[in-house]
This record gives sequence, structure tokens and C-alpha cells, in this order.
Amino acid sequence: MRRDRVLRAILPLIVGLAVLVAWEILVRINEVPVYVLPGPMRIAERLVQDWGTLSDSLIVTLKVTLGALIAAIVGGGGLAVLFASSRLLEASLYPYAVILQVTPIVAIAPLILIYVPNTQAALLLCAWIVAFFPILSNTTMGLNSTDPNFLDLMQLYRAKRWQVLWYLKLPQAMPYFLAGLKIAGGLSLIGAVVAEFTAGTATAGTGLAYRILESSYRLDIARMYAALALLSGTGVLIFAALSGISWLVLHRWHESAVRRDR
Repeated sequence: MRRDRVLRAILPLIVGLAVLVAWEILVRINEVPVYVLPGPMRIAERLVQDWGTLSDSLIVTLKVTLGALIAAIVGGGGLAVLFASSRLLEASLYPYAVILQVTPIVAIAPLILIYVPNTQAALLLCAWIVAFFPILSNTTMGLNSTDPNFLDLMQLYRAKRWQVLWYLKLPQAMPYFLAGLKIAGGLSLIGAVVAEFTAGTATAGTGLAYRILESSYRLDIARMYAALALLSGTGVLIFAALSGISWLVLHRWHESAVRRDR
């Protein structure tokens, strides 16, 4: 119902506003030093003052994030199709994808930064490693979850393998793929930030993670919070955009989106 939609949109805003107001009041009443905990108003002021620098860094981080996400879509989705086409290939390579996923990116990033000469390419690779597996695993599960009755029907009509894949398996795997995409969107941002933290040096293209490190060295806590707010807001926008794409694709035919419309 429309009322429920309005409530779902307004209630989180009310809670967030109440938290910010309480934060500002407590900081002012207790006279907490700015270098310990700045209030929301001070953070907003610093965000406006340093917008030029922070926005440039945000663009750098976004380029790495979106590049990693696109590469994860192509690599994870393409490999999932290959896995669905060959059980032998899946059995041979899937365990290595799991190993790559469960190995902490913090442990891998220094090695990647050593062996990959280009810093931006190394950051992109780190973010891709984090975002790759959710798309691969979800899409593989979706392709392998095709209704056997439909498969029998396609075989009855002598459909070719590419027809079974295109007209049956891929549509049925789409909800799984989109679920993995929403997870990968946030993880690609996390991977980019972790890689930037690990790099830890100012380059021609410096991301928000380095701005946070730089601010911590200078005890500029308000700027740290401003950069963190930009990162959090970016993550929310990425998730909202991917959720919107998922709704556009699924709302006319899949239960997960249709039921929300009722």
C-alpha cells in the first residue's frame, strides 16, 4: 500500500534525524573537544569547506568501485555460464574461487600492490576480488536451480543448448544474479577503500581512504567524519541504484518484486 511505502521512506529519516540532533546536543552540553568528537554541524561545515578536495577523491574511489563492479559482472556472470554448461569445469575451478573469496583482501592487497606496477590497476584488482564471488556464486546457483520440468519440456521440443540457456536458464537465474549484484555493489566499494588504505600513499589520483588517513595523522577528526559520511552515502546510493535496477527488471513477473507492489 502507498501508506506503507511512505512510512518505510519516512521512518528511517526520522530516526536518523533524531540521532543527529541527540549527537549535536550531547556534544555541546558536555563540551566535547572537536579533536575528540565533532558534532554533526561541525562535520557538515568541514564537508562544505573541503568539498573540492573530498569530491575529487570521491570520484577517484568511484572510478575504482564502478570499474571493479563492471569487471565482476562480466567475469562472474561469464564464468557462471561456463560452470552451468560444464559440471567438470565447475568442479575444477569453483573451489579456487572460494579460496580467493575467503582469503582476507587485507592480506592479499600488499602483494598485489607489489606485483602490479600500476597503482590504479592494483586498486581495481583488489576491489574486483571482493566483488567477484557474490555474482559468481549467486548466478551459478540460479543457473543450476532451473526447474527440471521446464528442462524436460525444452528437451521434448528439441531445443538447442543455447536456446535452453537463453530462454530458460538465464531468465530463471536473473533474480539470483541481481541479488548477487546488490551484494557486490557494496563489496566493490569496500574493496576499493581497503586497497586505498593498504596503498597508503598520495598519488595523482588519491581516493577518500587516503583522505581519512591524512586527516587522522593531522587529528582533523571533523574531516575524517566528512570523508566517512561521503563513503557511507555513496554506498547507500549504490545499493539504492542497484535495488532500483532489480525492481525494474523483476517487478512485472517475479514474486520477490511483485509482492512489494501489493
